[in-house]
Amino acid sequence: MATERPVVFVVDDDLAMREALQDLLASVGMDVRVFASTQEFMQTQRPDATGCLVLDVRLPGASGLSFQEELLRAGVDLPVIFITGHGDIPMTVRAMKAGAVEFLSKPFRDQELLDAIAIAVERHRARRRETALVAQLRQRFAALTQREREVMALVSAGRANKQIAAELGISEATVKVHRGQIMRKMEAKSLAQLVRIADTLGLSHPKP
Repeated sequence: MATERPVVFVVDDDLAMREALQDLLASVGMDVRVFASTQEFMQTQRPDATGCLVLDVRLPGASGLSFQEELLRAGVDLPVIFITGHGDIPMTVRAMKAGAVEFLSKPFRDQELLDAIAIAVERHRARRRETALVAQLRQRFAALTQREREVMALVSAGRANKQIAAELGISEATVKVHRGQIMRKMEAKSLAQLVRIADTLGLSHPKP
């Protein structure tokens, strides 16, 4: 079960910085977990929660930028906020291209970090909502019969009932029955919504 309270993970090898960030984030009611290394972060079981990762660029071993890429490969979708005392433009560009929410140079104002965290958490929350919706739609789609899936693909491709009937070798009346079942099972209130669902599921539509 996912928890609603956002969790902010901090990875920084500087003890003073970890303690300062922990105090700051705790003071505004955030659930904060601090780590001295990326290895420690990866080896710790993390809660299934909305949140973000505050990551120092310069760390022992692999850099924060390399770790960001490792997270993407591992399927960890936490939004990343970089903090650094040695930032430069190429480094910032690389981080932002890889999806970082913000790149803050030390010393930064507390509010700058808090604002970045708010953006990151909302971005993660929206991403998780989208993921949950797609999973729900896939579950509904799995409940369709093979014939209903064929009809849904043709309907969402813009075929009329008569065309669908001819293509599948069934009557128009049967097509209408299938369409009704599809709309009910997919919980689509209109044809336009059904088409959007098909697009979300990435269904390929045969061309008319």
